[in-house]
Amino acid sequence: MLTRICLSLVLLAAMPAWSQVEPSATGPPVTETEMQTPPPISGQAYPTETAGEERSNYLRGGLRLQVAYDDNVEPGITSKPVSDEIYTIGSSIALDQITPRAHKMFSYSPGFTLYEPTSALNALNQNATASYEYRLSPHAKVSVQDTFVQASNVFDQPAGGVSGSTQAAAVAVVAPFAEQLSNGTSGESTFQFSRNSMIGAGGTYSILDYSNPAQAAGLPNSHTYGGSAFFNRRLSSAQYMGVNYQYSKMTSSSASGASGTEMYTIYSFYTLYLGHSLSLSVSGGPQHFNVTEAPFPASTAWTPAVTASMGWQRSRTNLAASYSRTVNGAGGLLGAFESTAGNASGRWQATRTWTLGVAASYSILKSVTPLSPTTSQGGHTMSGTVSVTHPIGEHFSAEIGYSRLHQSYGGIAAISENPDSDHGYISISYQFSRPLGR
Repeated sequence: MLTRICLSLVLLAAMPAWSQVEPSATGPPVTETEMQTPPPISGQAYPTETAGEERSNYLRGGLRLQVAYDDNVEPGITSKPVSDEIYTIGSSIALDQITPRAHKMFSYSPGFTLYEPTSALNALNQNATASYEYRLSPHAKVSVQDTFVQASNVFDQPAGGVSGSTQAAAVAVVAPFAEQLSNGTSGESTFQFSRNSMIGAGGTYSILDYSNPAQAAGLPNSHTYGGSAFFNRRLSSAQYMGVNYQYSKMTSSSASGASGTEMYTIYSFYTLYLGHSLSLSVSGGPQHFNVTEAPFPASTAWTPAVTASMGWQRSRTNLAASYSRTVNGAGGLLGAFESTAGNASGRWQATRTWTLGVAASYSILKSVTPLSPTTSQGGHTMSGTVSVTHPIGEHFSAEIGYSRLHQSYGGIAAISENPDSDHGYISISYQFSRPLGR
């Protein structure tokens, strides 16, 4: 399968200049001849900033100091919650540069987190994101992205945003203060071969590894890879529809066992752009899954899948939301699960100096192999964050926020004692920005 994906990408890159149009990047506005790559097939998350906050062609750096309080830093260790003060010192550097044929972005944020009095949790945290998009011709382009996270505090990890993609991974059990490494890589090639038609193909690979098994008892490590191919048709300047085929495989392993989940899905999708600020997308189709978990017999079946999402971005407001019902492997659990999930995020610049942010998510998982004694029967996760940001002069800003995490999964030792966490924080940031050319 991976060989076929790579071959498809090479063939797409080698295609001659058949088209008379130039495809756009991702999202409004567009010209009469440009085509969008709608959210169900773009693989990109909706923006998390308001239109007035978005910038390009810059070099940015900064420092951040944060003081937080959490009422449960050892959820799987003791029967009584252990609360801690948490101190984070971090830095960041980011580059965003656009040329006539390329768009490259890079960001890196290392930091160190100190816990008091539970100093055994002290850890180094770092995350890096890189993406590169290159236009092979006025109507063909390739893009690659990579995200790396080394974290021991889920509340300090970068927000991934709300995705409209049908390939969005299911998030199951969260070990809030367990050391973990995750890395995700993806690539895509698109070719607009006529005024209103486009084809594309891509591949993904990701890993999730818990570095300290004692902090993540009962949670397996996992590897996931897959590929996709799509046909995208423009019906009018505001309407798109098409077909997307996806293949993915997740393998998970822990001390209690191992499992593999293969998924084959054919989605049809429809996207409506209303003006330059609002987009609505729906997609659905049949899924075929195959679950293996030795020494038990393989489990296979067909099931329907559906995804819906929306994004709204104005100069002072941003809102994104998604809903999905699908079957797939789930990070942190063995086996395959029917997942019903919802995500939402919002940002509102109430005044010139005050910005409010909110994010919420939930997922309900039910095992599709309930007879396996080593597979979790499922559960649910709910989380939410509210924040207020206020600039202090030209380079400094302050933020205060609160997060709540609630989980319910039977038999998962890492969270069985105290699955809930309340997390409040105050941070001071310094940031500079330098323009890069035009």
